[in-house]
Amino acid sequence: MSSAELERLAELGYLKREPPARAEIEGLIHSGATRLTDAQNEDISAESRFDLAYNAAHALALAALRSKGYRTDKRYFVFQSLPHTLGTPAATWRLLAKCHDQRNRTEYRGLSEVDEVLLRGLIEAALGLLEVLRAMPLPPEP
Repeated sequence: MSSAELERLAELGYLKREPPARAEIEGLIHSGATRLTDAQNEDISAESRFDLAYNAAHALALAALRSKGYRTDKRYFVFQSLPHTLGTPAATWRLLAKCHDQRNRTEYRGLSEVDEVLLRGLIEAALGLLEVLRAMPLPPEP
């Protein structure tokens, strides 16, 4: 994975350098996995499933960023950094960026219509992030 691009984003002020904390990363992975499981429950509304899947993907992407020693206040950059943290294909982070836009429309404008195809793609993308994270060695405790 390219840390040069992450360093560039840190120099521009989009990311902050912060040593990885194993407990935080494990907690984010657990949170993402739990929400992802719930997001696959078709007995709940599509809006709730989307919210759960989006927050699962965000927690997992943040775990990846934290594992590389960075943090950000900008939700979008958590997804944008995925090619550099997990080697995620551009198509995946673009899908997550589209989901981020959908999330913002829901949160800030009250538009909550959920596209089922987008929801399925979001769940699949989050499952892929979880698979890669679970195969990755975690940083040692300080």
